[in-house]
Amino acid sequence: MSDEIPTTDDREPALVVSLMIDYVLDLAATWTTWDGHPVRAGDRIYTPHKAIRRVADHLIDHLAEVDARLAGNPTIPDRWHASASTTPGDLAPFTDQDLDEAKSRLTRLSQIWTNRLSALTLDQLDRSPGAGWTFRQIAFHLAGSAYYADAVGDLSAVGSDR
Repeated sequence: MSDEIPTTDDREPALVVSLMIDYVLDLAATWTTWDGHPVRAGDRIYTPHKAIRRVADHLIDHLAEVDARLAGNPTIPDRWHASASTTPGDLAPFTDQDLDEAKSRLTRLSQIWTNRLSALTLDQLDRSPGAGWTFRQIAFHLAGSAYYADAVGDLSAVGSDR
C-alpha cells in the first residue's frame, strides 16, 4: 500500500469503497479451496485470513480517522504494522464458516462507509477538516485494499498442487 496522495475521479466515494469490498468478497468465495500454503507478495506473505483481516483493519483504521476528524478530535495513529505480521490464526484453514463471517463483517463495514460518505457534502469530501488526505482521497486509497485479496488471488481453478 502506498502513502502517495491517492488519485481520485468523479466516481462516488461510497461506491468506490463498496465495489472494492464486493471484489474482495468475490475472491474470498474461492478461498475455501486454499491448500494452507501462504502466498508470497514482495517481502510479505498472505493467506485468506490475513487478507480479510488486513482489508477489515484498513477500513476500520480510516473510519476512525474520518470520525475523529469530523468530531474535531485528534486521530489515533496506527502503531501496529499488521501487514508485516502473520499470526497463527492467519495460517488456519479458510472454511465456509470463515467465508460467512468475512461476508458479514465486510458487508457491515461497506454499509458503514456508504452511510458515512454519502452523508458528507461535496465540500466535506474535498476540503475535509483536520490534517491529512481529503475524505474523497481516503475512499480512493481504501480501494487499494484489494491488494491484499489479490495477493491470495482467485483459487477457484487451483488444485492441491499450489
